[in-house]
Amino acid sequence: MSDPLVQARLEKLRALREQGVDPYPARVPRVERIASVVDRFGELDVEEHSGETVAVAGRQMAIRGMGKASFLDLRDGSGKIQIHAAADRLGTTSYDALGQSDIGDILAIRGEVFRTRRGELTIAADEWTLLAKSLRPLPEKWHGLKDVEIRYRHRSLDLIANDDVRDTFVKRSRILSAMRRALDEEGFLEVENPVLQTVASGGHARPFVTHHNALDADLYLRIALELHLKRLLVGGLDRVYEMSKCFRNEGVSTEHNPEFTMLEIYQAYADYEEMMRLVERLIHAALEAVGIPPRVGFKEQTVDFTPPWARIAIIDAVAEATGIDPEILRTEAAVEQAVSRGIDPRPGCPGEAVEALFARFVEPNLIQPTFIVDYPLEISPLAKRKPDDDGLVERFELFAGGIELANAFTELNDPVDQRARFEAQERLRAAGNEEAQPIDEDFLYAIEHGMPPAGGMGVGVDRLVMLLTGSPSIRDVILFPAMRRKDE
Repeated sequence: MSDPLVQARLEKLRALREQGVDPYPARVPRVERIASVVDRFGELDVEEHSGETVAVAGRQMAIRGMGKASFLDLRDGSGKIQIHAAADRLGTTSYDALGQSDIGDILAIRGEVFRTRRGELTIAADEWTLLAKSLRPLPEKWHGLKDVEIRYRHRSLDLIANDDVRDTFVKRSRILSAMRRALDEEGFLEVENPVLQTVASGGHARPFVTHHNALDADLYLRIALELHLKRLLVGGLDRVYEMSKCFRNEGVSTEHNPEFTMLEIYQAYADYEEMMRLVERLIHAALEAVGIPPRVGFKEQTVDFTPPWARIAIIDAVAEATGIDPEILRTEAAVEQAVSRGIDPRPGCPGEAVEALFARFVEPNLIQPTFIVDYPLEISPLAKRKPDDDGLVERFELFAGGIELANAFTELNDPVDQRARFEAQERLRAAGNEEAQPIDEDFLYAIEHGMPPAGGMGVGVDRLVMLLTGSPSIRDVILFPAMRRKDE
């Protein structure tokens, strides 16, 4: 702490202790939230005194000295209020001591509520207590903190400095609560499954690997929630969901963070059509919970979540965007078409070529909520085949604002077909595809006892919050996003 400003505050801290003042007391006066005070006394007229005493606590955000009287701004997690401090009310010693406090100190204030001549709701301080001495000043221009490195690495400063950032994370909490509430009301049961797993399955991704010393075994941080939830369907829990962290050892971008929040939902005796209706209800509940209208501003676009949402088959979407004949996209010639457009899919995998063409030419243009449906079999190892088309599966992905929000299937519950698809994925792994899914024998053992027909869906919670709050980057909706080490 060689900074001279920090040294000056350390000197104040030393002086306080010499005076017998505890700058970090263990006991706090009983206080009221500032928002509650503002609500209760909101009807006071200009220059009207309430005759009532309140006690509040919060961070000192500003001080304006006026000789023997000063105005302070005090803010807690619920709001801000002005404090009027006067020597004749506090006493000279207490008033002078308050004058030695710094921006960032956390104080408790007790006094009468009134409204000033300028109409500002204010507390006339009768007494005050230092609750925590701030040793570091807020960053220069803290009230307009824009430095991305500081904002993401030191989120506490970002939350102090930017009201809109605090508002985003309040909305995030309410969005998650609203979706949980909506699912609970429909009879779904929230469950918790292992984060450390013996097989990294349920998705296409490279996992994080760790080692369990007592078992002398490598374990994986889960990349998805899917297969354990399906085991619960086998066990008779017909409607289950989990909203929690998953981990993928991949790059960082405006839409990707290696640690992210996923909501996965499974409903027995349903299919992907029911999952479409369910996600419409969930997003409506989320919008309603935070008072956001159906038309949301996102990256200079307006996304209208008013149902019904558009629906188009992935092959038709790619054909329309590229001019490639849809029948060609269902053959190995799709690989050649992708290569001619600057894409390098693996030979013999037309489904991957279609997926890559879709990502390049279709996905960025899906601004309005759109269900992309009926995916090629080889890129959907956990979905049930379409009854009328053996090369496609009943799967959809939901896109809005040019980003993927959800992925859903009519779930594959044929254990023989599921084993064959896992074995196909294992061959891809052997050929060098690190993201292909390994065989999960425990899952196969479970569904060999009979898994009911079901619909399942995964929703990327961070991306959904990002879109609904108009945030340009996933880092803006994750409190502590992944960052490079400071020395890098």
